[in-house]
Amino acid sequence: MLILNQKQVEKLVPLSKVQQVVNCVEQAFFDYGQKSVQMPPKVYLYFEKYNGDLRIMPSYSPKLKIAGTKIVNVHPQNPKKGLLTVMASIILNDAKNGLPLALLDGTYITGMRTGASGAVAAKYLARKDARTLGIIGAGQQAIYQIAAITKVRKIKEIFVFDINDKAIEKLKKVFNKEKIKKVSLEQAAQQDILVTTTPLRKPIIKEKWILPGTHINAIGADAEGKEELDPAILKKGKIVIDDWAQASHSGEINVPLKKGIISRQDIYSSLGEIVCGKRAGRKNSQEITIFDSTGLAVQDLYTANLVYQKAKKEKIGREINL
Repeated sequence: MLILNQKQVEKLVPLSKVQQVVNCVEQAFFDYGQKSVQMPPKVYLYFEKYNGDLRIMPSYSPKLKIAGTKIVNVHPQNPKKGLLTVMASIILNDAKNGLPLALLDGTYITGMRTGASGAVAAKYLARKDARTLGIIGAGQQAIYQIAAITKVRKIKEIFVFDINDKAIEKLKKVFNKEKIKKVSLEQAAQQDILVTTTPLRKPIIKEKWILPGTHINAIGADAEGKEELDPAILKKGKIVIDDWAQASHSGEINVPLKKGIISRQDIYSSLGEIVCGKRAGRKNSQEITIFDSTGLAVQDLYTANLVYQKAKKEKIGREINL
C-alpha cells in the first residue's frame, strides 16, 4: 500500500494545477449524473460535547476499477487550538480484489475538490460574462474557490468579507493583492458570483442583496442545522444540489425543508444531471442560480485517484506491507 502525506499530495497536484482537479471533479459529476457510480450518503458521528463531527464517505467507480473511503472531521473551534477545522484521510481499494492500494492525506484533497466543485457549478450555472466574485468567509476554502473559479470565468475583481482581517490579508498574499478587495457583507453579496464558506447556523445573506443573474455557491452548510442564505433566496432562485439525500439532511436546503418553506418540488436538478446533459443549466441572464454543495465521495475518489496515478508515475510516496 502506498502512503502519501499532505506535502506529497500538494507536490503532485499544487494549487497552480487546480484545473486538473476541476477536470476530475467534472468527470465525477458526469458519471454520478449518469448513475454509473456507487455512492451511499455520507454517515455522520456527532460529538456534541466538542462541537464537532466525523463523516465517513465511501464510493466506487467501475470505470476506475477503484473504491475509496474518506474519513473527515469538521471541528469549527479547532483553529483556536492551533488545529485545522477540517482534517481527512482517504483509503483507496482495488475493486478487483479488495486490496488496499493507497492511504492518502485527504485534507488538501478535500479542499481542492470542494473548490473544483464550485468551479464546475460556476461553469454550468454562472453567466458567461461573469466578471466579479464575492467571497463570504476568507478561510482556507476561499483560496480553493478563488483558484478554481478563476479557471472557468474571467474574473476581474474579487470582493471579500470576513470578520478576521488576517484571513483577508492571507488571501492577498496568495493571489494578486490588487484583485482582492475587503468590503462589507452586503457588497460582497452583490457580485456576479457569490461564494459562502461559513459554518453558521443562521442566515446572513439577505434576499434583497442578491441581484438578478447572480450565481451562488453555498458551500458552508454541510451538516444538519447549518444555513447561510435567507430562505427567500431559495424560493426566488433555481436550486441545484449535488445529492438529494445529503443536501436534504445537511445542505443549505436542510433547514428550509424541515420548516416547510421549500419542498423537494422546488429543487430544479442535481449538478450531475446538468453536467451529463440530462437537464439544462442556466437558461437566461436574469436567473438567480444556487448550487447547494455538501461534498460527494466520488469527488474525493476521482481526485485521490488522480493523485495516486501521478504518485506511481513519479515514484513518490512510501510503500508498506500491511
